Amino acid sequence: MGRLVGVDLARALAVFGMYVVHIGPPLSATSGVAGWIRYLADGHSSILFATLAGFSLMLIAGRREPKTGLAGRQARARIAIRAVVLLALGTTLAVEYGGVISLGFYGVYFLLALPLVRLSARTLAILAAALVMTSLLSPSVQESINAYDPLCRLSGVGVLDLLLTGFYPALTWMSFVIAGMALGCLDLSCGTVRWRLAAFGAALTVAAYGMSLLLAGPGALRSMAEDGPSSSGSGSMPSGGGSLPDMPASSLLSAGPHSGTTFDIIGSVGVAIFVIVGATVAMECLPRLCRLVRPVIAVGTMSLTAYVGHFLAQSALSVPAGTGTQQSWVPLLMFIFGATLFAAFWSRFFCRGPLEYLLNAATKPAKRIR
Repeated sequence: MGRLVGVDLARALAVFGMYVVHIGPPLSATSGVAGWIRYLADGHSSILFATLAGFSLMLIAGRREPKTGLAGRQARARIAIRAVVLLALGTTLAVEYGGVISLGFYGVYFLLALPLVRLSARTLAILAAALVMTSLLSPSVQESINAYDPLCRLSGVGVLDLLLTGFYPALTWMSFVIAGMALGCLDLSCGTVRWRLAAFGAALTVAAYGMSLLLAGPGALRSMAEDGPSSSGSGSMPSGGGSLPDMPASSLLSAGPHSGTTFDIIGSVGVAIFVIVGATVAMECLPRLCRLVRPVIAVGTMSLTAYVGHFLAQSALSVPAGTGTQQSWVPLLMFIFGATLFAAFWSRFFCRGPLEYLLNAATKPAKRIR
């Protein structure tokens, strides 16, 4: 399949991070090493997912040599079909389970990314940086538009939420997707490229979080995940659903997960880049480790199945989301073990996960485009 093993490992880590957020104990019930694991998963796992989504788009579009002509049209059609399927699947899950399901947002991201798949890595990086600074509509305007939005009435997540004001607003989150697209255009097999990217990711992380701590004080990195109503995902909206202009000036200098500030976005992009490059280097330079974590890598190859499957399993097993007062890590460990066992077994017989196979089948009509 020409997949990059390190990218699949990074995708598996994002899946497990999402499990930590959805199923693990809340931050208030953790401490020590467990608290750090829970804290690092907040926000960062969803942003890692978004960055990897952009990388995956470039795998379809041709990566370093974007497809042109007939092959380019077919690739863009495949991306568009995937976007529609994800939007429909995300809306269905939101109707069935409530809360905020990220899949619908990813469908929007894919559609918005279609005109960008032939851009160079440098142009994509500049565009991602330009999108870091975003502004949201005032709550009164938002309510007026949502009142006439049929999608909002159906699932609680309307067009305005998808684009501007939701937990994963496209105007903000496209910066993560485009950053991933820029990574996809680079040669990650080149040692020089990898070291430069690792240094760049580390510099973004240290600069963003360091400046936030310097300007906003010790509480600058506090997570806002549990300040407002819970959701089924990790978003970058300010707590309570307010808009950035309504937030105190001191809050705009924070960089904690879910704060959605400039420092949070820059730091999280740095973390995502560092994880992706680090996983790629580890899988290439440590063959024994690669063999050891092969079952984990299998989870990364079927991340859509792992994501949707955990909602189904939570509902079937009546496992509550990790936003209450539970302090047990047992349910989380069971989900991680179950997903790894299933992925390892399935990958022995099939090259794609169940939902990945269906998604690929849905895109086959793109081959008929002439």
